[in-house]
Amino acid sequence: MAWQGLTAEFLQVPVVTRAYTAACVLTTAAVQLELLSPFQLYFNPHLVFRKLQVWRLVTNFLFFGPLGFSFFFNMLFVFRYCRMLEEGSFRGRTADFVFMFLFGGILMTLLGFLGSLFFLGQALTAMLVYVWSRRSPQMRVNFFGLLTFQAPFLPWALMGFSMLLGNSILVDLLGIAVGHIYYFLEDVFPNQPGGKRLLLTPSFLKLLLDAPEEDTNYLPLPEEQPGPLQQ
Repeated sequence: MAWQGLTAEFLQVPVVTRAYTAACVLTTAAVQLELLSPFQLYFNPHLVFRKLQVWRLVTNFLFFGPLGFSFFFNMLFVFRYCRMLEEGSFRGRTADFVFMFLFGGILMTLLGFLGSLFFLGQALTAMLVYVWSRRSPQMRVNFFGLLTFQAPFLPWALMGFSMLLGNSILVDLLGIAVGHIYYFLEDVFPNQPGGKRLLLTPSFLKLLLDAPEEDTNYLPLPEEQPGPLQQ
């Protein structure tokens, strides 16, 4: 019964958050069980473009290291802030949310190549936290019961804590930078004089992932209207 309740609760989580979190957990479990090796997952441009191991473009975002405190710490932030974004500013806009992932992933991959970064999941987490924090500036955050501050300080607190865990802050800085670029292009620039939206979600994503919009000009046929059927 407990397992059924947990499954039902998990299925109530929005689809993108559910899919990404599950992929991260399953990938880490596969490495822990020695079904996969981190050497099969990390980002390597030579192997991607010369050996056509294109899965590395995705798998490097799914592995957060071996099971341990750092892994659960990252999963907590991934699940919490990915879900808050999907249920908040991206509610009913699954295609736009997926497009944010694609935009961030492509930009991180390009910049990560220049910085010789091999795993970018932590950077993606930092991007999600940054975008949420900028869209919730008045929200107060309790950081593990140690500190309370306004939401825009959260990415920097996360980076500091990551540094205490022995992780490179370069990955967090990359995520913050990409998150800021997305936030500027999506939320700031369109509201400036002469500005416009530059990040337009492709139509095929909207067709595939979003519910069809109702046509406000549609006039139902007489038999479709409520009330007794006219003979």
